[in-house]
Amino acid sequence: MTKFNVILLVAVVASALLLVKTAYEARRLFSAADRAVAEGLRLDGEHKRLEAERELQATNQRVDRSARERLKMATATPAITMYESAVAASATAGAVAATTAASAATGVRP
Repeated sequence: MTKFNVILLVAVVASALLLVKTAYEARRLFSAADRAVAEGLRLDGEHKRLEAERELQATNQRVDRSARERLKMATATPAITMYESAVAASATAGAVAATTAASAATGVRP
């Protein structure tokens, strides 16, 4: 009977140790899940902030101001617009066509 009691004692101690290990693992996993949820909320807030910042950067006024200041662009007005006459335009088109035909015949690209 004493041998049976020792085996039962070993089984109870092993069960207790397994229970403690399982409880520790459950607490660790719960803590990791809680941290992951907090990180997800933080990232969601950062995503919303970045979306708002992107919307702010893409406004028409900001793009227009950036084009004028950095790229030195200006609105096209009749005073700065150059018009070609129909004769000059057809002559230019003929010259381009002749160049293209010549390069096609020789196999050399312009």
